[in-house]
Amino acid sequence: MTEYRVLGRTGLKVSPLCLGAMMFGWWGESDPGESARIIDRALDAGVNFIDTADVYSQGQSEEYVGRALAKSGKRDQVVLATKCHGVMGEGPNERGNSRRWIFQAVENSLRRLGTDWIDLYQIHRFDPDTDVEETLGALTDLVRQGKVRYIGSSTFPAHRIVEAQWAARRRSLERFVCEQPPYSMLVRGIEADVLPTIERYGMGAIVWSPLAGGWLSGRYRKGADLPETRRSDRLPQRYDMTIEDNQRKLEAAERLAVLAEEAGLTLIELALAFTIRHRAVTSAIIGPRTMEHLESQLTAADVRLSDDVLDRIDEIVPPGVTLNPADAGWQPPELSDAGLRRRP
Repeated sequence: MTEYRVLGRTGLKVSPLCLGAMMFGWWGESDPGESARIIDRALDAGVNFIDTADVYSQGQSEEYVGRALAKSGKRDQVVLATKCHGVMGEGPNERGNSRRWIFQAVENSLRRLGTDWIDLYQIHRFDPDTDVEETLGALTDLVRQGKVRYIGSSTFPAHRIVEAQWAARRRSLERFVCEQPPYSMLVRGIEADVLPTIERYGMGAIVWSPLAGGWLSGRYRKGADLPETRRSDRLPQRYDMTIEDNQRKLEAAERLAVLAEEAGLTLIELALAFTIRHRAVTSAIIGPRTMEHLESQLTAADVRLSDDVLDRIDEIVPPGVTLNPADAGWQPPELSDAGLRRRP
């Protein structure tokens, strides 16, 4: 892996594959030693970008990453990213995007990561209860204090990305330099609006779930027993095969697996190479739980898909189409709360 890409207009260079640490900790790999070995192998392969979040295993992921980097002595060589927003305690103010919580959350993350600064601090989800100017104001202060180098958003819809850019410009605040949306061959909705918006504002795109939550791992094939995972138990709307949208995903995954075989690739290589080929995408987040998972994904960084293969992918899942809306990562509250659609 020799190619490095500039993150938006920052001048910061990152690898096309970003090591996601969601599976480090009790959510996935509970052995900190094995997590450290996975991190070391990724760094040796040329990955210089690690992404985690405070909510992953309730802070344990950050602790594992921090220990591994301290032991390796490679903290200065790594672009280290984390996120805040998720529920981290029982109190009503131990979550969200308020100034109070962001200031507390960043201190907690710095302590767990064992570092004096965070290269990229991201807001994990949009918070309808908090004015985006308050959020940006708090993040701007953290940048000026030297605790954070850059700021970004995650899973924001296009209109909220625009709102944040305008608010930053209007108030002379630090702006989000990147967005982290879901993107895969089965989840292409962001091609219609989010990715063009990212390009318009000179932002980077760090896409998550490029294997569509495991659907593009090669384990979901027609006629085979479907794997039972914690995710399928936790998110039945995305895995329950009695749901028609998931049947469509299985059919598409099968056709994509056949295409990968014809192209001389694994389905994992096809899936990852597809995401990083989009001109607006800076990096794709890989989230290995085991060393085997990591090795199966690293090779994708050197794969360049031909236009013929990309055209065939478009035939299987058309551009801008997300086969199951439950995979979109975020649902507007106006769709889930009937009270927001009805005049009292």
